[in-house]
Amino acid sequence: MKTMLSLVAVSLLAACQPNTDSQNQSNNASAVKPTAVEQTQLSETQRLNEWFAVKYEEQLQLSPLMMTFLGRKDKYDQLDDMSEAAEKQKLELQRLSVEELKNNFDYQKLDQEGKISYDIWVYQYEQAKAGQAFNKNAYIFTQFNGIQSFAAQFLINFHKVTEESDMTAYNKRIKEVARVIDQLLVRAKQNANEGVRPPRFAYQGVIAEAKNLITGAPFTEGEDSPLWSDAKRKVTSLVEANKIDQARATELQEQARDALLTSFQPSYQTLAAWFEADIVNTPEIAQGVSSQPNGKAFYDHQLSASTTTDLNAEEIHSIGLAEVARITTEMLKIKDKVGFEGDLQAFFNFIKTDDQFFFSNTDEGRQGYIDETEAHLAVINKKLPEFFGVLPKADLVVKRVEPFREQDGAAQHYFPGTPDGSRPGVYYAHLSDMRSMPKNEMEGVAYHEGNPGHHMQISIAQELTSVPQFRTQASFTAYSEGWGLYSELLAKEMGGYQDDFSDFGRLVNEMWRAVRLVVDTGLHAKGWTEQQAVAYFKEKTPIAEEAILSEVRRYLVLPGQATSYKIGMLKIVELRSQAEKALGDKFDIRGFHDTILGGGAMPLTILERRVHDWINTIK
Repeated sequence: MKTMLSLVAVSLLAACQPNTDSQNQSNNASAVKPTAVEQTQLSETQRLNEWFAVKYEEQLQLSPLMMTFLGRKDKYDQLDDMSEAAEKQKLELQRLSVEELKNNFDYQKLDQEGKISYDIWVYQYEQAKAGQAFNKNAYIFTQFNGIQSFAAQFLINFHKVTEESDMTAYNKRIKEVARVIDQLLVRAKQNANEGVRPPRFAYQGVIAEAKNLITGAPFTEGEDSPLWSDAKRKVTSLVEANKIDQARATELQEQARDALLTSFQPSYQTLAAWFEADIVNTPEIAQGVSSQPNGKAFYDHQLSASTTTDLNAEEIHSIGLAEVARITTEMLKIKDKVGFEGDLQAFFNFIKTDDQFFFSNTDEGRQGYIDETEAHLAVINKKLPEFFGVLPKADLVVKRVEPFREQDGAAQHYFPGTPDGSRPGVYYAHLSDMRSMPKNEMEGVAYHEGNPGHHMQISIAQELTSVPQFRTQASFTAYSEGWGLYSELLAKEMGGYQDDFSDFGRLVNEMWRAVRLVVDTGLHAKGWTEQQAVAYFKEKTPIAEEAILSEVRRYLVLPGQATSYKIGMLKIVELRSQAEKALGDKFDIRGFHDTILGGGAMPLTILERRVHDWINTIK
């Protein structure tokens, strides 16, 4: 999720406030008159940041979706143009901006933060340009991240209605969803003609999700469909707020109904019908992308884009094997510590089957999962000031995934709030099958998705005023997911996992990410089958089989993405070790974390440079 800008002059590590002493040093330093070189750097960087503000706004205006995510209501009745022609237009806009950047700014005259902004802007373009070679390799609709389910989630959760005009825009956006579906279906058909189709299970998932959204009133008999229920709720809220009378409410509700029946339903029927007709062309046994035309080069690109490194599939596979072996040793220590008699596989079976590790598969059990998650987060939140100088302002809520997109055993995930805090960040959990949601793994997942993980990292980034706005919304998976996994380990240092079984759950979560390195590369570079991947997962983890299958199928439709977690974490751990060794008694954990988080998301190569700059500054 899951990325596109404002302005503010910035000097080296201006966002980082490690502790009171270092902040006082910073304040004292600011009283010293800048040198001529520093004045030049500040002036050139300020000019650059003003330019970034203009250019990023140009990009934003092409994405009504992104503006809504940011809490803005520009083009509130529109959705993005998702045609291939629009994608090429956006890339050309990026190309021209990079050309202008290089022609109008002197890189050597920028301060360190300015150079990072410059490099990230160019990097984003280079990645987008490289990706163009693989347009026909992408899976457009899948069971994991297709627009067919996200469009409804977006309208329900992100399109806020507080005024009559917002509801009018909502109704127009229902029609816009139909346009987007039609545009993307064209691209899916083109890719299919090139021999590129997602696996059969992805087809089945798309068909099911599409039909779920057009089942129920006003489409069929039965309970209200998700969007119809949401539309009525939003209209009612306007009446209750005295923004409209009942007559106008009836008109708006009828407009929503008409948009659903005349635009939304036909587009979803067409989508489901094509997938039902084309599913016979999918292989019965799911295969990695190396089986596609141009598939090996595509996977190499996906690894580069996901990890922001030049590691190849063989290297990542080897790292995964080494991490699996190391974590297995740690697991054995805890097994012995709790006095379990039997080998690790027997312990896995105990963890997977004993009722003490699960909430009941009832509404009460589901609420229990949410309540205990919130309790763990409340405890860790009290410890944050000891490990961070900069803290997020945004709230976090824990919610169950909406029924129309909930899947048994699917991974929990996070959606950011708005930069102004008007919409909180949300940690979503799939709770349809509580036997796939063990208690002993719950704590680690909460820290990963909440604090000090994704919510903290993304909220701090969005709240930064010391870097251009495009950096507050930048997205690099290895950085963000690497931080999330590092946060699981950091939470132990912060006092989490007081229960040995929860600490074992932490190791299970880490093993999960190590296995991903082996399985993802196995599927897409070594010819592994889905069954081989599932078997390896079952051998190395006690994760429920439904969750394992969901995970493996996720890797099959998102090649390379799953490798980013462990690669990113290992880099952050490595950088911390380097800083501790270089600084000795001068090392400050709050300063280190503020350095990692204080510039927003970035490629790992640039993050490494940022940390080394911080080390040199402290020295």
